Amino acid sequence: MAEIAIEVVYALPDRQALLKLQLPQGTTAREAVQRSGLEDEFPGLELSTMPLGLFGKRLPSPETHVLEPGDRIELYRPLRADPKEVRKQRAARARIRGGRDD
Repeated sequence: MAEIAIEVVYALPDRQALLKLQLPQGTTAREAVQRSGLEDEFPGLELSTMPLGLFGKRLPSPETHVLEPGDRIELYRPLRADPKEVRKQRAARARIRGGRDD
């Protein structure tokens, strides 16, 4: 069976990994992540349940998404804060300061 070249990336605030892999054609995004070996570099990762994406767009079903040559799979960490809530708080502070949005 032919192989395809893909990348798997994961980042923490102080550390990141970009792995280049050769995998069989027909490999899904979830299978690629599980074969990547990232759990050795980042113990405690839940590779079977982490949200995944391709080039900044979240995959709704990584278990069935078949990869194409050159795909870059990204593993997403949970957000620390809800972006909508942060924007609301920033707007409220700006109103208090008289319109400045710092």
